[in-house]
Amino acid sequence: MASSTENGVGALGIDGLKKRSSFWKKEDFLPEESFQNWGNYVKALSSTKTRLKDRLLTRSQDCVELHEMRAQSEHEMKKNLNWWDLLWFGIGAVMGAGIFVLTGQAARNNAGPAVVISYLIAGISALLSVLCYTEFAVELPVAGGSFAYLRVELGDFVAYIAAGNILFQYIVSGASVARSWTSYFATLCNHNPDDFRINVSSIAEGYNHLDPIAIGISIVVAIGACLSIKGSSRFNSIATILHIIVMIFIVVAGLTKANPANYETFVPYGIPGVFTASAVLFFAYVGFDGVATLGEETKNPGRDIPIGLIGSMAITIVTYCLLAATLCLMQPYTQIDADAPFTIAFEAVGMKWAKYFVAFGALKGMTTVLLANVIGQARYFTHIARTHMAPPLLAVINEKTGTPMNATIIMTVANSIVAFFTSLDVLANLLSIATLFVFTLVAIALIVRRYYATGETSNADRNKLIGFLVLIIGSSIATAAYWAASKDHWIGYVVTVTVWFLATLGLNFTVKQAKKPQLWGVPLVPWLPSASIAINVFIMGSIDGPSFVRFSVWTLFLLIYYLLVALHASYDAAKEIERKAEATQATNIEAGTTK
Repeated sequence: MASSTENGVGALGIDGLKKRSSFWKKEDFLPEESFQNWGNYVKALSSTKTRLKDRLLTRSQDCVELHEMRAQSEHEMKKNLNWWDLLWFGIGAVMGAGIFVLTGQAARNNAGPAVVISYLIAGISALLSVLCYTEFAVELPVAGGSFAYLRVELGDFVAYIAAGNILFQYIVSGASVARSWTSYFATLCNHNPDDFRINVSSIAEGYNHLDPIAIGISIVVAIGACLSIKGSSRFNSIATILHIIVMIFIVVAGLTKANPANYETFVPYGIPGVFTASAVLFFAYVGFDGVATLGEETKNPGRDIPIGLIGSMAITIVTYCLLAATLCLMQPYTQIDADAPFTIAFEAVGMKWAKYFVAFGALKGMTTVLLANVIGQARYFTHIARTHMAPPLLAVINEKTGTPMNATIIMTVANSIVAFFTSLDVLANLLSIATLFVFTLVAIALIVRRYYATGETSNADRNKLIGFLVLIIGSSIATAAYWAASKDHWIGYVVTVTVWFLATLGLNFTVKQAKKPQLWGVPLVPWLPSASIAINVFIMGSIDGPSFVRFSVWTLFLLIYYLLVALHASYDAAKEIERKAEATQATNIEAGTTK
């Protein structure tokens, strides 16, 4: 096998992996020049300040993400997906067990029958993020999703911090859903949720209910994801269609027991309760971002991605609103069970047998969520590895299946370890603000993409863009902080919302757009992405303090890893790509001169 000193980064990167016939070695994880010996590493560390400045100020380009980065994977992913596949992937990724739990909590404790309005508000909020993702996914149909979008518009460092948090969220989410799968499977078998878990008293509480079934379902789903994206899509489509049928059954059966009198007090907790519930229910819509990572495997991104992403979110919003309305018609909101709302509601109206349909629907929903989760996180990891911010062996695309098998296996192992030991209570407490953080960054990146182009945007417009973005973000944070501090007074909102409105208005009328989308674009820019920023930050303000602490601790860990490893690996890889591009350009010029 060739050495890095002979052939540069690429030789011991993806190109070198296919030559290895034995076990993985250190060079497969850290093939870059900075890690070939201790002397090189010490020299790289001494250049940290210079390299960090380079990576902070350097933005990638569309062509680099679409061509050079893909080439790092040795083989291409197979373009087998169309709008139909993406539509059902979108529904399957979002519509899991959350509707069966969050609805009861929000209706009983926050909104009452107005929970249907809360679902609509949360759905529209999620739809704004979907629109931002859709424009990027059409223009940059690559496996990296938001990581690639942020690399192009906000630079390597921001993209890395965002990607590290979204991968952490994927692991926590995957483990949580896997353990929930065991609980609902036990219910379907007429057992208590913990009956199929192994209790080990010598292990600390919260980690002592070992869950082998969670590992089993995770492995089965991962095998399907490794073998074929088209096969996974077919399974997902069938399972999700069955899930929708179960949802329709719940609505129809529930409406036969509807009591309009339950709606007499429609907004018992007032408008603040409706907005508080919408903040909680927003998380029932999370998961669509993983569908954006399928752009590289989509036949016609310009047509298929908008239909798939926007269509799936629209169907999900309507379904959630119908389910919430039905629940509140079946029972007074004061009697709705916070933990198992639909099961208890059906028992209360004499339809105890319907709980098995609820459990079956939840089980189907969680299976597709698990599948979409591992598919999305593997493709995120693949593109991160292409930049050498993660070990490049994870960027390898299997020649036969056309799937990122290495990344899928590694992420499944991580999910399984967490799911095996950690209880749902602990996992629920690990939920971070990563998702909303990334959604906010993508909306900011979309505004930057539309209003700033290197070499074209004037210094005056650039400075105005920065100023207006600071005002939009600052006013959004102020609104969220005021909401958290005082929900009963309105004067603060007059100030913060007015600043947000004037900043967005100023951006719209005083800064010239530098780039128009070629295939599909978000309408009403900058209003919709600016609204997305404000809403995402507002919802962040409703999250508990410990989540911010966990977010900060994890981000600190990511920062340390970046400064010690990822910065130097990605710097070496980027410079190698630049040298190759310059060599190719020189060769082309020489060939043209010769002719």
